[in-house]
Amino acid sequence: MKAWTMKQPGGLDQLVIENRPIPTPSKDEVLIKVESTAINRTDIITRENTALEAPYPILGVEISGIVEKEAPNYPKLKKGTRVAGLVNRGGYAEYTVMPANRAIIIPDSMSLIDAAAIPEVFLTAYQTMFWLGELKQQETILIHAAGSGVGTAAIQLASRKITDANIIATAGSKHKLEMAKALGAQHTINYKKEDFAEKVLEYTNGRGADVILDFIGASYWEQNLKSAAIDAKWILIGTLGGAEVEKMSIGGLMQKRLSLKATLLTPRSDDYKAELTQEFSKRIIPFFEEDIIQPIIHSVLSFEDLPEAHRQMEAHENTGKIVVQIAED
Repeated sequence: MKAWTMKQPGGLDQLVIENRPIPTPSKDEVLIKVESTAINRTDIITRENTALEAPYPILGVEISGIVEKEAPNYPKLKKGTRVAGLVNRGGYAEYTVMPANRAIIIPDSMSLIDAAAIPEVFLTAYQTMFWLGELKQQETILIHAAGSGVGTAAIQLASRKITDANIIATAGSKHKLEMAKALGAQHTINYKKEDFAEKVLEYTNGRGADVILDFIGASYWEQNLKSAAIDAKWILIGTLGGAEVEKMSIGGLMQKRLSLKATLLTPRSDDYKAELTQEFSKRIIPFFEEDIIQPIIHSVLSFEDLPEAHRQMEAHENTGKIVVQIAED
C-alpha cells in the first residue's frame, strides 16, 4: 500500500510516499480501507521530532474509511461498515488498523470526507470541556484559537443547541470571528486589536470565565489569569505562543483557586480513548445525524498533495479542518 512517512525528521521537504505492507489486525482490531485522513498539529510535531529513528512511522492519527476485515468480538463492525476514529499505526495510508472499540460508526447521511474531520478535534474538544473542564449549563467558557479545528468543534459542543454555555471566542481575523459567531459564540474578540482579558471581564460583569480552553500557552499566561473566574478550570492543550513562562504568578492561581490542567489526547491509553469515543458516540453523534452540528472543513486535498496540507496548517491558514482524500467514497 502507499503511505506517507518521512525521509528523516524535518520540514515539508522530508515528506515522502513509500510502499508499506498492509497491516495485519489483531483479534481486537479492524482493518480499514482508508477513504480520507485529516491533518493535525501533532502530525507536524511528529514529522519534526529529531528523537525518532528509522524506520520512520506512517504519519497521521485519524481516518475515515470502510471496514475491510472484521474483529470477531465486534458484530456491529461488519465488512463494509463506514467508520471513523483515532488510529495508532498511521492514518496517511491506503489501509490502517484501528482498535475496534474506538470505531465511530458514521451516519448514512454523512460523507466520509466530513467524517474524517471529526475524531481528533471533536474528541479533544469533548474531553477538555466535559471531562477535564466539567463545563455546566450557563457557565462561561473562553475558547481561544476559535478558527482551529478544535476551536470550531468546541464552540458547537458548548453552544445553546447542546450545552447552553456562554461562549467567548478569540481569533485573529474577521473571517474566523464571523465563523465563531455563526457556530454559536455569543461574544468574539480579535486578540490582535483588543485586550481579551478586559473584554472577558466586560462580557461577564467582572466575574470571568469558568472554563478556559488554551491552545496558546506562555504568551497568554497573564491575560488568561486575569480572565479566569474564581474556581475556574483552565485547560492547556497547546503551546502555540510558547512553552516557557518567564514570570509565573503562583499566588494568582491560588488566589482564584484555579484548577490548571494540561493535556494531550494522542499519548492517552487505548482504554481512555475507547471510553471517550464510546461516550462521545452515544451522546454527540445523534447531533451530527440531525445536522445540528457539523465538522468545519477548510480544504480537501488529494493524497499526492499532502505536503500542501501540512503547509496550510503551518501557515495557520485554515478555519476548521484540512482533509486529505485517499480513495473515493
